Amino acid sequence: MRRVLIIEDEPGLVMALTQRFGSEGYEVETAADGEQGLALGLSEVFDIIVLDLMLPRRNGFDVCRDLRQQGINTPIIMLTARGQVVDRVVGLKLGADDYLTKPFAMMELLARVEALLRRSDSSRAFVEIGASSKRRSPGVFQFGTVRVDFRQTLVTRDDKAVNVSAREFKLLQYLIEHSGATVSRDELLNEVWGYNTLTTTRTVDVHISSLRQKIEEDPRHPKSIVTIHGFGYKFVS
Repeated sequence: MRRVLIIEDEPGLVMALTQRFGSEGYEVETAADGEQGLALGLSEVFDIIVLDLMLPRRNGFDVCRDLRQQGINTPIIMLTARGQVVDRVVGLKLGADDYLTKPFAMMELLARVEALLRRSDSSRAFVEIGASSKRRSPGVFQFGTVRVDFRQTLVTRDDKAVNVSAREFKLLQYLIEHSGATVSRDELLNEVWGYNTLTTTRTVDVHISSLRQKIEEDPRHPKSIVTIHGFGYKFVS
């Protein structure tokens, strides 16, 4: 049975989410504040985390950051009542896999959760990426001082571990698998996120920017993950 952790302080929304996820066959655990949610996220194993941004005791940004820093790669979808783009960008940069702005349709949340779970399941073996790709991942791929170990889901640079989120690793893997080919933002949304209609291409750009900060010698002038203006991105080894 899938386990979902809901970190949310609005009682009505918690009840609605608990009932809906339960009816879909999920085992539900809830936390009403950031401290409790962080403790549960660190001590128990979940398949997905639904995380509110505005929480008592510790906000969603801090919870997301601390989970990722502690090596928790469980997919996180962030809920926010804020409409500012900067809040969504910050959440994604801290390691959230997706976000929804309140109020939202319950069916859309479930669709996004299911898409994240599908991608999480398919990435565990790291044998093949995507139904459209028949190329197998190499065990280890190296470019410059960066080394990517697909089986251990580990990225190192200058022999030091690089802290990448699960989504960033999947994105990097897909780009490497299609080295030399230009891939569009829509393709990346479909193949890495699992959908291409429920989010925006800005999500891809944010993750690309974050990856560049971590693996490029000069992120402002990237040599490995290059932008093909008007089309998308290309990995150049």
